[in-house]
Amino acid sequence: MKRILVLFSLLILFSQTHSSENSAKKDKTLSEFMDLKFGMFVHWGPVSLRGTEIGWSRGREVTVEDYDNLYQEFNPVLFDADEWIKTLKDAGMKYFVITTRHHDGFSIWPSDFSDYDISATPYKKDVLTELKKACDKYEIMFGTYYSICDWKHPDYPLGSPGGKTQKESGDMEKYIPFIKAQTKELIEKYNTRILWFDGEWEKPWTHEMGLDFYHYLKGLDNTVLINNRVDKGRKGMEGVTISDEYAGDYATPEQRIGAYDVENPWESCITICNQWAWKPNDQMKSFDECIQTLIKTVGGGGNLLFNIGPMPDGRIEQRQKDRLKEMGDWLKVYGESIYETKGGPYKPTEKFASTRKGNKIYLHLFNWDASSVTVPAPGTDKIKSCGILKGEGLDFSQTANSLTVYIPASLKNQSVLTIEIGLVNNVLTIDTIEIN
Repeated sequence: MKRILVLFSLLILFSQTHSSENSAKKDKTLSEFMDLKFGMFVHWGPVSLRGTEIGWSRGREVTVEDYDNLYQEFNPVLFDADEWIKTLKDAGMKYFVITTRHHDGFSIWPSDFSDYDISATPYKKDVLTELKKACDKYEIMFGTYYSICDWKHPDYPLGSPGGKTQKESGDMEKYIPFIKAQTKELIEKYNTRILWFDGEWEKPWTHEMGLDFYHYLKGLDNTVLINNRVDKGRKGMEGVTISDEYAGDYATPEQRIGAYDVENPWESCITICNQWAWKPNDQMKSFDECIQTLIKTVGGGGNLLFNIGPMPDGRIEQRQKDRLKEMGDWLKVYGESIYETKGGPYKPTEKFASTRKGNKIYLHLFNWDASSVTVPAPGTDKIKSCGILKGEGLDFSQTANSLTVYIPASLKNQSVLTIEIGLVNNVLTIDTIEIN
């Protein structure tokens, strides 16, 4: 009996140690992910042939019959995975997420569990394998988007758009094994590091299903990152998780910069144009808006997943590549103020945002037209220096309550003016400072 108790105690100890090690691995992976700060989101598939929104235009702008047969015309002969990921790399992006299956049900990879996939198209090639190889080549984290809902699949109870129709054949008990099998493929065949879920808001998906799915996937690979849309706890487009009882490793604000939060991981997903999927002549954001969106997001404590929509032939529009390259050129100079930083200590405003690491605060001024900027003193620490990051020193004055940095006329009205503030001690422990 004594021997059995000893063995039982050892088993419990091993289980606790193993669980602790797994938790530490997961925390390390999440921390490394949040250090990357900037990633590329891609919405792409047969719908690009019509230039309408992926998923949502099925049965709306495009008839269901037409939409569901677009795969027969989908032949992106100019697709070049290396060119896509090099574009990402040149933009200063560090990770990649592509829509492997949107709400329309089309799988962008040759799946053993679906006939409605890339192998059924004239193109036939496995674009995911090519993209994964390119990501490995350029040292980019590889991730995959996967919709929980599927408005085409006979076993999913609701139809499109937006689950407005009920299918008589719907059966979630049959459907869930299907999505588990497909996501297992993404983990085991493609070694996806991110599973970016969507479509969880629809009624057939429950909190219990979300928890079960999350634990199933973590059982396959505890280090795969899973966003909060795997479960029912997301608060609308704000993206925050409303309670710890819901699953998910990080929050997902959509088409907006997330609220300031330097304690909990989050990522804003925002489009470079207006539409997620490719649209001819879609209005594109200016360089000022793009770079300031990145800085405000990182200054608020989050990552930016910036979306592009490739064309039907597989190319990324040249104008989008040019805009991304502009962002990359800025990051080549000022990237140390973005990557591996923590947001704050100053809460972002329309006029500036700040980031920090080590003993430095980086203050980013947007189109600043004044001859000085005054902010509350960052704690009680002494300021050693102020200057343009990678540039000239700046005059400054410090009191117990404030810091004033003087801006020469030649530096005014830049899209972004990045000031490096050097302190004596580590700045990560400085409390958040809100400026009225």
